[in-house]
Amino acid sequence: MQRGKLKRAQMPERSSTPTARVAFSYSSFRYYMTARFLVTTASEMQSVAVGWQVYALTHRPLDLGLLGLAQFLPGVLLFLVAGHTADRFPRQRILQICWAAFSLCSVLLLAFTIRGLTSVYPIYLALLFNGAIRAFNGPAGQAFLPLIVAQEHFPNAVAWSASVFQAATIIGPMLGGLLYGWTASPMVVYSSAAISCLTALLLLSLIRVRASARPRAVESISEVLNGLKFIWQNKLILGAISLDLFAVLLGGAVALLPVYAREILSVGPSGLGVLRAAPGAGAIVMSIFVAHWPLRRRVGATMLWCVVGFGVFTIVFGWSRHVALSVAALLLVGACDTVSVIVRHTMIQLGTPDEMRGRVSAVNMVFIGASNEVGQFESGITAQWFGTVPAVILGGVGTIAIVAICARLFPALRQVDELPRQAETVLS
Repeated sequence: MQRGKLKRAQMPERSSTPTARVAFSYSSFRYYMTARFLVTTASEMQSVAVGWQVYALTHRPLDLGLLGLAQFLPGVLLFLVAGHTADRFPRQRILQICWAAFSLCSVLLLAFTIRGLTSVYPIYLALLFNGAIRAFNGPAGQAFLPLIVAQEHFPNAVAWSASVFQAATIIGPMLGGLLYGWTASPMVVYSSAAISCLTALLLLSLIRVRASARPRAVESISEVLNGLKFIWQNKLILGAISLDLFAVLLGGAVALLPVYAREILSVGPSGLGVLRAAPGAGAIVMSIFVAHWPLRRRVGATMLWCVVGFGVFTIVFGWSRHVALSVAALLLVGACDTVSVIVRHTMIQLGTPDEMRGRVSAVNMVFIGASNEVGQFESGITAQWFGTVPAVILGGVGTIAIVAICARLFPALRQVDELPRQAETVLS
């Protein structure tokens, strides 16, 4: 594709668009956000259905933990190959293949359900496939956004992209839980997820990129290891990443929500959808609050206290037997996590030279994946050993302990006073 043919996609269509929504003046951005919303919603719907279906089959919390592990392992094994692919091939084509494969994954889950499941192993097989797709979808999706808006409008596009993602994480679980509850079957959920991904695929074909995704120099393994070396030598960044990894690893209660919905709170699959959506709802409310009233001083200490809050409200959720209190605790878990994410991501960018930010961010993404999916596995194991409620409470206590350890090992975290002036441009 020649550059001369791409002028049309480089300029916004309506100069009268308010600055706060300037990214939506690009038709390609509107198509992409709609498509990304559909894909994320489909994934969240499907997660609710899979969790409920697996627990209904086995009644073992360990199997819920294995769901997270099944989706994490392919990403660890493939992230170098996936990054290589995103730099060598057109990202739009990679996304098209990935979203078609996501639809196929939903069809596989539907087929397994129609035939009748007596074992969870076919579901694990489909989720391993899904995890491999996610490994390629992530790098291509993150690198695709700069190709559809002008550089000066990219921060605005990133902000709206984050909001769209959070909205999907709220709507998806609730919709999945409602559909499962109304039909008493995951088949409608899997069918809807497949259709959503195919619709997103059609929207993706309407997008015109701002510049051709030409092959670029690919980072070698040694260069990736240099990113790890830089993180190890920079104690502020190491402390921030370690705090996120171990706090979320221990404090994640999402994997055990099917147990709470079925046995402890007795709210059924529809209630499971509400529980799954609550942290996202808390996150988006807090994001709006911080956007209007930015953090000014003592942001390092604020981050540490918010991670403490994450642990405290995890304990409250684990102990609660009342639906309203449980939902409120999850809302506050999401709100506290959002503040810590904003501060942590900004500190990482502030402490990283521009020429190292790509590699450091890539390593950070692997750590984030480890904290989320491996955290689900850890929750499943501890629930199997000690019981669901003790596992969640111990996870919250562990999170608070991690904060105390990180605050002592990395005193630079406590001493960070101000966020950089352009903090909002580094969020995604």
